[in-house]
Amino acid sequence: MTTLSHITGLLRHACTVLSTPGLIRLVTEIDDNGPIPPRSLTRTLPDLPDHHLHQIARQARALGLVRHQPGVGLSLTTSGSGLADIYDALARVARRHHLPVPVCQFTSRVQHTLTLLAMPVLTTEQTERVSKTVAEDLDGTRALLQQWLQENPQLTQGAEPVLAA
Repeated sequence: MTTLSHITGLLRHACTVLSTPGLIRLVTEIDDNGPIPPRSLTRTLPDLPDHHLHQIARQARALGLVRHQPGVGLSLTTSGSGLADIYDALARVARRHHLPVPVCQFTSRVQHTLTLLAMPVLTTEQTERVSKTVAEDLDGTRALLQQWLQENPQLTQGAEPVLAA
C-alpha cells in the first residue's frame, strides 16, 4: 500500500538527490553543449574539484542519466535528457516568479524550486507569500517531475521514505 507519506518521502529523497549542484551542472552542460570528450570533464567544469566531478559522474552513470561512449565521451541518456528538460522547466518557473531572488544563477533557481516541490503542504504563512500563479506553476512542475520519476524509478528504488511532517 502506497501512502501519502511514502510518496512524499520519495519525492523529498528525489529532490535532494537531484538538487546536487554538480549534478545539475553536469546534466545541463551536456544538454546545452553536447557530449564531454574523454578526459575533458575537469576542463569543462574547472571550478569543481576533480574528486567531486568524478563522484558526480559516477552518480549520474549509476542513476542512468549519462553514459560513456568510446570516442565520444560522456553523453546524456534519454533519462538524462528528460531530466535536463525538467531542470529547464524548474528554472523557468523560478525566473518567472523571481525565486529565490530576482537575479541568481541557474543552479540556485533549480535548487530552490526543487526545495519548494519537496514540501508537500504549504503552511498558512507560506501560502500567503506564494501567489496562486506560483502555486499553479509549482504544481505543474511537480507533475512533470513525478511523471519523470515514474518513468525513471532508479532514483527512488531502495530509497528510504521520509515521513511527512
